[in-house]
Order: sequence, then structure tokens, then C-alpha cells
Amino acid sequence: MRLEERPFGGFARGGLPVGCRQCTDGSKMVLFVTGICSFHCFYCPVSDEKMYKDVVFADEKRVTRDEDVLEEARAIRATGAGITGGDPLDAVERTCRYIRLLKREFGRGFHTHLYTMSTDADKIRMLADAGLDEIRFHVPPGLWSRAAGSAFVSASRLARSLGLTVGIEIPLIPEREADLVRLIEWAGAEGLAFVNLNEMEFSDANFPRMKVHGYEMKHELSYGVKGADPVALRILERKWKTTVHYCTSGYKDGWQLRSRIKRRAENVARRWEVVTDDGTLVKGILEGTDLEPLMRDLASKYRVPSDLMGLDDARKRLEIAPWILEAIAPSLGRPAFVVEEYPTADGLEVERTRLA
Repeated sequence: MRLEERPFGGFARGGLPVGCRQCTDGSKMVLFVTGICSFHCFYCPVSDEKMYKDVVFADEKRVTRDEDVLEEARAIRATGAGITGGDPLDAVERTCRYIRLLKREFGRGFHTHLYTMSTDADKIRMLADAGLDEIRFHVPPGLWSRAAGSAFVSASRLARSLGLTVGIEIPLIPEREADLVRLIEWAGAEGLAFVNLNEMEFSDANFPRMKVHGYEMKHELSYGVKGADPVALRILERKWKTTVHYCTSGYKDGWQLRSRIKRRAENVARRWEVVTDDGTLVKGILEGTDLEPLMRDLASKYRVPSDLMGLDDARKRLEIAPWILEAIAPSLGRPAFVVEEYPTADGLEVERTRLA
């Protein structure tokens, strides 16, 4: 298996699993099924909004009903879902319900993969019965050098016997290189399909814990941990019996997330919104409480086409094609702006420029 260089400093030796290929395309929805987890990993990057809280998100969309999950999947034209947490097996019945929901709505070919630290045999059987395609075991660092004698042996064998694709997904902890090598050797000998090494990274939530453990960011423009890249390259230069993939934090943000966001933007953009090369949306806005009369006034006085403007009641604003608002803003006598936003459910604003 040849060594392939990936964008943003990543590497892979061997064919990537389906879940990773769909992430590359931006067509994999991230389904966060619960923040509950029985483990307390110091490197966990999950936000304070989610960590140890029993909440559900589909990408950036807070889920309160099943239709929210389906709406987000349609919005990005998803071909699959990566199910994560917390630990999805701490809410296994909910997880199975979502797998069935997605398969029923989008067909058996809709690919689902899942991350877990659990080795519970009954729960693994439930996942397989629900239709899960791929399970990624998050082996705790303390077991990397002795996975061959752990419960992950029986769990991985059971999952394979039930027809699941089985792999390992863990953070690359730079000072644990020897243990990582032992783990990959075991995975190859066991016949597992892949080992994904994620660049360990800083987040707002884990920053204090990472600093206490002595980690530093590799440079000011990256959240990745200093020292991970050379270890990854040494590991990937070896020949292995299974696929080994090093996925960097830069790749997740600069490629996977960007691809998904751009895919969503192209699918949800309305006629008055401009999609940028980065997948953000640019639009003109007028804010206030008199929006319906204002909309009628713009249509009659300024001949603004009805399909090039629309009301956003939740944010109390009227959205207009930016090229139109730029032309008429000086004569409106009220504040007008062009904003750039993410096309995600939370509509995070990136930039705002005042026109008048």
C-alpha cells in the first residue's frame, strides 16, 4: 500500500474507509447524539455547550425532533452520517432510532459510521440490527500497548461477525509513539479495516487541560499539537497490514468543514444570496420592526423583485440581494448592511459592512 499525501499535511497508507471518503466530499452529516460519556479524556475537544449534556445536534443544528435530522441531511445532500458524542452507546436506543430513521428515509445505501469507547456486546448487536455500517473503536491510550489482551478483541470480532466494517480511531499523542505502533500492529494482525490517527488539537473546552499536560500549539495559525506531525510521518512511512490514515486539524477545518459548508450553501441559498468561494452567503439586510410595510415599499417605490428579498422574522430583518441594496441604500434613510454568514443552521455572521 503506497503512501498518499493528503491536503493540509495529512497522510494515508491504504484505501480510506467510506466514512472518510464521504467527509472529504462534504457529504457526511455529523450527528451528535449525546454529550453523555462514561470516560473523561483530557484531550476531548467537545464544547462546553455539549460536553456531558444530553443534547442532540445535526451538524450545527440543535435537534428537538426527528425532522430536524432529516432536514439537515437534505440541506447538505448527505450520503451518510458520522455518529458521535459523548459516546453514542450511552444513548444506544436513540442512536439506533436515528440509524433506522436515516436508512428508512434515504435508503440502505445511506452510510452510517459511529465512534465509541464501549465494548458492550449487547449494544453492538443493537447497532448491527439497526443497520450501522461501520464502527470505529476509540481505544483508550492506556490500552494501546496491550489491546491484544483487552475487551476490544471480542468487541471487534463480534462487530465483524455481524457484518460491520471495524476500525480504530484515536488521537495521535506524540509521546505515545511506541504504544501507537503496538496498537496498529494489533489492528493489522486482527484484520481490522483501518486505523485513523487524528491530530490531537486544542479547543476552547480542552485548552486548560491540554496546557496542564504540557502541550503547545504547533504554530499560531493551527490548533494542532506541536510534535504530532513528525511522529505521524514516521508511523506512516512504515508498511502496515491495514490502512493507516493521519487526519490533521487543518484538514478537518480547511477541507472537510469547508466542503460540507459549501455543499450546504449551494443547496440552501436563496435567489438574493450570493455564495462565495468559501461557501459563505452574502446578502443585504435592513433591520427593524416595520419590515412588512418596508418590503411593500421597496417593491412599489424601488421596483425590487419579490424573489430577490425575503423576511427573516426570527432575526427581525429584511434580506435583500446585496447588489440591489448597495444601489438603493443611500436613499432609504435608515441603516443598511451587507453581511457575510455561514449557511449553517445557526447562521453565524462572519462580517458586516454598513452601506448607509
